[in-house]
Amino acid sequence: MKAAAFDYIKPKALAEALSLLAEAGDDGQLIAGGQTLLATLNMRLSEPSILIDISNIDELKGISLLGDQLRIGALVTHTEIEDSQLVAQHAPLLKAAAPHIAHRAIRNLGTWGGSLAYGDPAAEWPACSLTLNATMIIAGPRGERRIPAQDFFIDLYTTALEPDEILIATEIPIATSNQVMYFHELARRHGDYAIAGLAAVAEKRGNVLSHCAFTFFSVASTPLMAIKAQGLVDGKPLTEELIASAVAAAKSEIDAIADITNSVETKRHLIGVLLERGLKHLIA
Repeated sequence: MKAAAFDYIKPKALAEALSLLAEAGDDGQLIAGGQTLLATLNMRLSEPSILIDISNIDELKGISLLGDQLRIGALVTHTEIEDSQLVAQHAPLLKAAAPHIAHRAIRNLGTWGGSLAYGDPAAEWPACSLTLNATMIIAGPRGERRIPAQDFFIDLYTTALEPDEILIATEIPIATSNQVMYFHELARRHGDYAIAGLAAVAEKRGNVLSHCAFTFFSVASTPLMAIKAQGLVDGKPLTEELIASAVAAAKSEIDAIADITNSVETKRHLIGVLLERGLKHLIA
């Protein structure tokens, strides 16, 4: 199937893109890497009358260190994150997650901001941004606003972005010297969507983990943080008994939903498997 006919324009400045988006209204659609949008266009799941290509806007590019925050522009590709020394040093969870995203050809074109704005619950970046307490920086006709990751992902493919707004960057607190991280996803084949995944960070002192953040993805309609499990682990010596209690808490508190091939029971089981593995890795 081929996409329906549409007009195409490629602005060079953010202000121009915002003006075009406001003018187009519901008929306009942003495109950057296009790794999701092009598929939906070709299947006619999306039929905009105008595509606004923001890939030339320099204001949305680059990875930089701003004080104690790592800023990642919306147009930064998955490969740029994977290869960045700043990311490796200050947000190593992202470095660990990047190779799990599809295949190299996709990572070369797909963008950080596109993944976050699309809000796919099976995607890696929404879960990582939640785990790392990221802040979304959004531009719109009413000016700039900042939204914490925990308030950004609302429902299945639904975020806090308004139709006339553009996600321009994300700021992430840099990792502390004693931060440890774990990222893993379970999939049928490398590059497939995850059946279940876990993005986790904590601060480690001896056999004690604190400031824990455990986020599961591809198990519900949004990435979900295991708040009760985090509370059980936080600040206590990690023992086999505590791990078992945390696993039980996560399996009960995460409201998993089935997908086309995996039941709720399978998802819950994998939540437990991932958290047990993750906790043992974090403390090792």
